[in-house]
Amino acid sequence: MKKIEIPVITEFASTHNSAAVVGPGSQPADTDGAEMTFMDMPSGMTTFEAPMIPEYDQVEGLDPAINMTEDMLTALKSYKVGDKANVIELGHLDEKNRDFYNQLLGDGEVSVQCNGDINAKIQESVLAGVWRVQYFDDKQNIIRDTMEVANIPGVVNEMTFHNAAESLDVSKLEIPDDVYNAAPLLVEISDKLPEYIPGNEAHIINLSLLPHTEEDIKYLSDSLGIGPVIILSRGYGNCRISSTQTKNVWWVQYFNSQDTLILNTLEINQVPEVACASQEDIEDSAERLNEILNIYR
Repeated sequence: MKKIEIPVITEFASTHNSAAVVGPGSQPADTDGAEMTFMDMPSGMTTFEAPMIPEYDQVEGLDPAINMTEDMLTALKSYKVGDKANVIELGHLDEKNRDFYNQLLGDGEVSVQCNGDINAKIQESVLAGVWRVQYFDDKQNIIRDTMEVANIPGVVNEMTFHNAAESLDVSKLEIPDDVYNAAPLLVEISDKLPEYIPGNEAHIINLSLLPHTEEDIKYLSDSLGIGPVIILSRGYGNCRISSTQTKNVWWVQYFNSQDTLILNTLEINQVPEVACASQEDIEDSAERLNEILNIYR
């Protein structure tokens, strides 16, 4: 995964109502786009722990799940970042075999919520690059249950910007009097969008080091729109990644343990790297899964 440079924040004494960022363009911590609606942030950090799964002499009736886990291992060994996601259907498993999978996968660092045309909840497992993807109907009943091997699940990679605007027309912007610095940022985004090709390096605008007001953030949010995908990652602290209604534009926000915003960025990228498993992660997961399966061989 890509390392992120996070500017240091220092707090004033209790008589002050703001925090300062070391560097140019210091802004109070409450200029964080509060008008936008987000999921609750996770708390704490996760580290790999071997899953609690049945011993060899307790696996009677679990052959379907174990065989599918071997398929998962094969997929991990062959997968290269950039490949299409390898999907394994879980819907045919009985309750006992499904419980085995639940124990095996556990909860990893990244979770995703997709709303709109596709209603899905996604949880990365304790094996990076292995994802549980469940699809729901309007009444929140599970209609499809899958596991995917990928750096990011296919529904996120392929469907996030399915109905998004392809470009940003800044010629039609009507700038309110209380908005000062949002317009040039929107022009920058408009200029960079046509240049971006999936797989290329992301273009990142660090709002934490630029002067802006709450009105600027709200205007940026209104202009870019609120997209259907929210990603929560605990890989580098608490990170909230929100899609917009403008193709390949994401809000990426980092919070400290007190849930104070410490880095606020806009990113032009197919999917921000902080949410994706790296090739090294996937190879490490293959080694770990192979060790787990050795119990049953």
